[in-house]
Amino acid sequence: MKKRIVITGLGVVAPNGVGIPHFTEALKNGISGIRHDKQLEELQFSCQIAGQPQISEELKSQYFTELELRGFNSTGILYGVMAGMEAWNHAGLPINETPDWDSGCIFGAGTSGIDKFRESIYKIDELQTRKLGSTVVAQTMNSGVSAYLGGKIGFGNQVTTNSSACITGAEAILMAYDRIQSGQAKRILAGSTSDSGPYIWAGFDALRVCSSKFNDNPEEGSRPMSASAAGFVPGSGAGAFVVEDLESALERNATIYAEILGGNINSGGQRDGGTMTAPNSVAVQRCIKTAIENAGIYPNEIDAINGHLTATTKDSLEIENWTEALERSGSDFPYINSLKSLTGHCLSASGSIESVAAVLQLHEGFLFGNKNCSDLHPEIASLIDSSKVLLETMKSNPKIIAKASFGFGDVNACIILKKFEN
Repeated sequence: MKKRIVITGLGVVAPNGVGIPHFTEALKNGISGIRHDKQLEELQFSCQIAGQPQISEELKSQYFTELELRGFNSTGILYGVMAGMEAWNHAGLPINETPDWDSGCIFGAGTSGIDKFRESIYKIDELQTRKLGSTVVAQTMNSGVSAYLGGKIGFGNQVTTNSSACITGAEAILMAYDRIQSGQAKRILAGSTSDSGPYIWAGFDALRVCSSKFNDNPEEGSRPMSASAAGFVPGSGAGAFVVEDLESALERNATIYAEILGGNINSGGQRDGGTMTAPNSVAVQRCIKTAIENAGIYPNEIDAINGHLTATTKDSLEIENWTEALERSGSDFPYINSLKSLTGHCLSASGSIESVAAVLQLHEGFLFGNKNCSDLHPEIASLIDSSKVLLETMKSNPKIIAKASFGFGDVNACIILKKFEN
């Protein structure tokens, strides 16, 4: 018998809000976290704006000891640990003195400690190998974020890191769902993180897929679904969830923020129009349809979509794929929004941060607006009614939200989330 699986904890480190209270306020009020980046300007990037979480030394010290911070240089691990610990505390769960065999961690990353890795390369080249320090391996291994969280909380179940480009966060949630569904764990801390900085973002700037027309007006730079969209704004951060079986959540009287009805992950195989950077539309539509079937709902039950929508030329194609998969268009189409208008594209962290936004909309009863989209792209306007692309936050009571992520390598993920009803 299929188990009911729920979300009992949330954590976030986002460009427009660190911690759930600040992030929720930013969502409701359309507050952007995109700023001018002096380092990108000095390095002569075409895109000189970015979405980077603002974290003080005082805040770092709440999650890491003075000893741990000595020689620490991994923004991705920092963000992931902060978001993960917030989600765990948010769920009202204890820090374990002995391994918790029922609880595990699936926390994704695209890279780990790229600044620490660069620092290490210079030391090696300068024949200072002995000065690398004892934490260089933990900071630069891709599973560093899950290893740090595993030790801080005391997980005894699976502790691992997945990596699938921009679907990483959504994939981690669905991997957690599957592990609990199979009876191998009661709860999983799931999420994803992404490092900050030029050594992560340079490749995208070189590909000329980043916004370069709004360097003097950073908050206007990220324009998903807009006719004047000029590429994505790079971002970073982390999102986290405690995913738990309903029986366990009810036993401990936990607050339940949403239910995961199901989902799907697939690939277009880089065939039939799909490439390393472009989606196979048949695969995208198949992913959405299969997620709906797995969730046991009908397409017309979806109230809203939190899309991938990066402010590139692929936005119109994404909307077209949704209309085909749902067989809904015009005024029958669900409301749709993209968090990237407020945060930029947080790469491997995008799926988890955006899923936090989707869950908050269900739990608190609102739909956030799409910033910078007053000039809806005409190709999108020909497919769906413009009223479905909200420009400002609307009080609402969505029952079911579909969250999708698509990534390099022609990979796709879709999660169906529902407002919890006992």
